[in-house]
Amino acid sequence: MALDKKSSYRKNFSLGVTFIILISILFILSLFLAFNYSKKSIENDFVSEKVNVLEQSIKPYNDFFQNKMPEISYYNGYLDSSTASKFVDTLMLKYPFISKVTFYDTEVKNVPVKDGINANHLGIGPKSIYQFGKGVKPDSIKLYSEDDTRSFAVGSDFNAIAIKLATFVEDLDTASVPTQEELFTNFSIVNSNENKITYLNIPRRADLRVYKDMIRRKLNPAPVYPQDILVFKLDAHRIKIVNTRPSLYQTIRIEPLTYDPIDTSDENITTEIALPGAFSDFKLYLISSKSYIKKEIFIYFMPIALILLLVYGVLLLVAFLIYRNLNINSKMFKLQYDFVNNLTHEFKTPVSVIKIAGNNIKSAPVLSQKEQQLYGKILDEEADKLNGLMNKLLAFTQIENKAIKLNQEEVNIVDFIESTIESHTLKHPDFKITYEVSGFKTFITDPVLLGSLFDNLAENAYKYSKPEQKKLHISAKLIKGVLVLRFTDKGIGIPSSELNNIFKKFFRIQNEYNQMGSVGLGLAFCKELVNFMEGEITVKSKVGSGTEFKIVLPYNS
Repeated sequence: MALDKKSSYRKNFSLGVTFIILISILFILSLFLAFNYSKKSIENDFVSEKVNVLEQSIKPYNDFFQNKMPEISYYNGYLDSSTASKFVDTLMLKYPFISKVTFYDTEVKNVPVKDGINANHLGIGPKSIYQFGKGVKPDSIKLYSEDDTRSFAVGSDFNAIAIKLATFVEDLDTASVPTQEELFTNFSIVNSNENKITYLNIPRRADLRVYKDMIRRKLNPAPVYPQDILVFKLDAHRIKIVNTRPSLYQTIRIEPLTYDPIDTSDENITTEIALPGAFSDFKLYLISSKSYIKKEIFIYFMPIALILLLVYGVLLLVAFLIYRNLNINSKMFKLQYDFVNNLTHEFKTPVSVIKIAGNNIKSAPVLSQKEQQLYGKILDEEADKLNGLMNKLLAFTQIENKAIKLNQEEVNIVDFIESTIESHTLKHPDFKITYEVSGFKTFITDPVLLGSLFDNLAENAYKYSKPEQKKLHISAKLIKGVLVLRFTDKGIGIPSSELNNIFKKFFRIQNEYNQMGSVGLGLAFCKELVNFMEGEITVKSKVGSGTEFKIVLPYNS
C-alpha cells in the first residue's frame, strides 16, 4: 500500500509541476506580448498624438482668425487711430503671436488717388497709415498722412487687398447676395511667406452697389467712403505650445518647414507636423529620447502586467488547491482502505476463534466439564468482542448523525471513576490507574456516553505505553463553573506533526503499537462524544514522556 501511496503522490506532484510549468510559460509569453503591445501602442501614440498638440497650440490662432479679426467689420470703416490702437492692444494682449499691426485708414473715391489703386473711376487709397506693435515706441507710429508733403510708397499688402476689392466689385452681380464665406475670402489675404494676414473690413451691401456704380460711371458729386485695412504681422515663435502629452513628448519646438536637424542620433525619436494658415512655412518639431519613451511604455505596461500577475497567482492557487485535494483524496482512500482491512481483521479474529471452538466442540465425542467451561468462556469473550465492535461502530454513526438523545442522570463521579478503574485493572492487572476529584461530587450527564469516553481514553493509555510505564492518572475538577477532566499517561507520546490529525476518522499513527487491531475510530469517537455532550477536547503530548487529554464539559448540578 505504501508503494501505491508514493506512486499516487508522485503522479499528483508531476501533474501539478506540469501545470505550473505550462501556466508559467503562458505567463512569460503573455508578458512578452503585452510589452510588445505597449511598445507598439506608445510608438503609434507618438506619431498620432501630435495632432492634439497642434490643435491645442493653434487654437488661439484659429480663434483670432475666425472670430476676433472679423470684428473689424463691425466698425464699417470708421476706425480712427485711437480706436484702432485700443483694438490692437486688446488683440496683442490676448494673442501674443501678433508682433505688429499696420493700420490703413482708407478711402474709396470716384476720383483718382495719388497713392493707392485706380481702377476705371474707382480710386482706393490711404488717408493715413499707422503702425502698432511690440517694440514700437511710442505705442503707435504715424507712417503717412495725405496732408504730408513727403512722398510715401504704399506697401504691397495694401495694393494686393485694394486690387482684390476692385476686382470683386467689378465682377459683382448686384442681383445676387454674396455669402459670408465669399465675402470673408475676398476681403482677406493670408501670406504664409511673410507670416502676414491682410484684412479689409467687409463693406455693406449698399456700399458695394455704390462701388459698382463708381466703376460704371463717374458720379456727381464724387462720393467718398471710408474703409479700414489692417495688416497683421505674425511671429510663429510666439505661439504658446501646449504639450498635451508631456510624458510622451520630451521637447516640442517650432521650426521652419525646411528645418533639417544636424544631430541625427539614434538616441532620439522625432516627428513633425506643419502649422496651418499664415504659419504654414513652420512646423511643430517633437522630440523624445528613447529612454524617455521607455518610461511611458512601462507606465502603460505595468497595469497589464499586474492583471496578468493576478491571473497567474489565481491559477497557481487553483493548482495548489487541486494538488492539495488530490492528496487529501489519496489519504482518505488509504485511510478507508486501512479501515476496511483493520475492521476485517477485527472481525476475522473472533470469528476464527469461534469457528475453531465450534469445530472442537462438534468433533469431540465427549466433553469434560472443564472443557465445556473453557469453550463456553472462549465463545462468550469473542462474542463480547464482536458485540463491542459493532456497538462502537453503531454508536459512532448515531452520534455523528445526531440520531440519539442524551439520557440525563445523576452520576457520582468517585463511584464512576472507581468502577472504570476496577473494570480495566481486572482486564489488565499490570495497569496502574490513580485519580483525584475536587470541587464537586455529582453532576448530571449521560453515564453510557461518559463511560464510553473513559473506556476509550483508558484503553488508549494502556495500549500506547511501554510494559513498565502502563500508568494513567485521572483528574476531575470543577473550575469556574465547568467540569475539567484530564487523562494523563506515561506512554510513548504523539509527534507534534500528528496532533492535528489524531481526531480524524480512520487516522492511525504509524508505530510499533499500531500495526494491527486498530480501526482508527477511537479518538474520532471520543471527539464526537465530547461534541455531542457540548464540550471540547484537547491534547498535549511529548514523544517519550506521555500524553494528556483535557476534556471540558458543562457542569449540571
